[in-house]
Amino acid sequence: MVSAVSLAVTAALQTPVNAEEYKASERAVQLAQENMLIDTHIDVPYRLTEHWEDVTKATASGDFDYPRAVAGGLNVPFMSIYIPAQLEQTPGASKQLAHQLIDSMEALAWRAPDKFAMAYDVADVEEQFEQGLISLALGMENGSPMEGDMANLKEFYDRGIRYITLSHSLSNHIADSSYDIRRQWDGLSPFGKELVKEMNNIGMMIDISHVSDDAFWQTLEISEAPVIASHSSLRRYTPGFERNMSDDMIKALGENGGVIMINFGSTFVTQAANRYRDMINQQIEQVKEKYGEESEEAKSRIAELQKDNPFPFATLEQVLDHIDHVVKLIGIEHVGIGSDYDGVGDSLPVGLKDVSTYPNLVQGLLDSGYSEADIKKILNENLLRVWREVENYAANH
Repeated sequence: MVSAVSLAVTAALQTPVNAEEYKASERAVQLAQENMLIDTHIDVPYRLTEHWEDVTKATASGDFDYPRAVAGGLNVPFMSIYIPAQLEQTPGASKQLAHQLIDSMEALAWRAPDKFAMAYDVADVEEQFEQGLISLALGMENGSPMEGDMANLKEFYDRGIRYITLSHSLSNHIADSSYDIRRQWDGLSPFGKELVKEMNNIGMMIDISHVSDDAFWQTLEISEAPVIASHSSLRRYTPGFERNMSDDMIKALGENGGVIMINFGSTFVTQAANRYRDMINQQIEQVKEKYGEESEEAKSRIAELQKDNPFPFATLEQVLDHIDHVVKLIGIEHVGIGSDYDGVGDSLPVGLKDVSTYPNLVQGLLDSGYSEADIKKILNENLLRVWREVENYAANH
């Protein structure tokens, strides 16, 4: 097992001193500004329920606000209608929160019609891009608001939800979760299997981020339209972390015509970051056990331990490794951006700390030899292709 000390040394070797080492060229900034840039997972709605700020203006906290989005070239953030997994235990609670979060995004667009507009289809985002507006598309993170009733799928589609992440941190009535050791369905529930079919029929993208491996394979077997992973990265770089996707899964996703949107959170990007909290928490528990949980000696030693072993932030280059590997496995047509801004706390990579920093990613792609045509695919064309195919399937069935 790697010690926390060696973890810190590894991080020091891998992490640039500060984010100022990343500076996008005029060409990279221009590519980000002139092309539609889609990010399929930004957790602004739930962030604002916990600490409201006016994101139409510069904010003191968080990863997203209007000025930073404009600076980064972000045109189409899929705002995450995130529903905590434990709410499913209270009938009606998941559905109520989902409607409230959707209301908050509609209110945002209504308050600043010169900056934001709701987006319900590909035509909307294309038209609003031409108008210079930021399109607020909606994805539901956790399908628990379905509450076992297919009528709720139609209700939320009508409210603008355009993808549903089938489960989240716990297994729910739709699918098992990659984070939950209880596998009550061995994949999808009977209702979940019907839901996948109905999502195809209604024109809702299916998101397989968070689900168990069995649920992923069953979803691909059932779905007649391409699926997405709205904010996942690669298990190749985080062995044993089921929340990320294996090479075999990525290959199957490519055959399905789908797209994996890369999560920027350091714990999704590197093994050191992924294991850090378990390791540091284990050492903290040992200190508490030895010196007493509330003792001054324990507090002093824990503070010293944390100071000597800072969180090993990933780097922009390591995020690029994930993109490169997908491209090598299944081609440039199947990868995009699903940052998880405002959803992963203080774990974002050096060089990609908020929505103003997408040009740094574009610069990294240019430096890695990607053509402008390839970069456009990553920024928007791959996701738009899937979205159109999902729309077309529904229109023809």
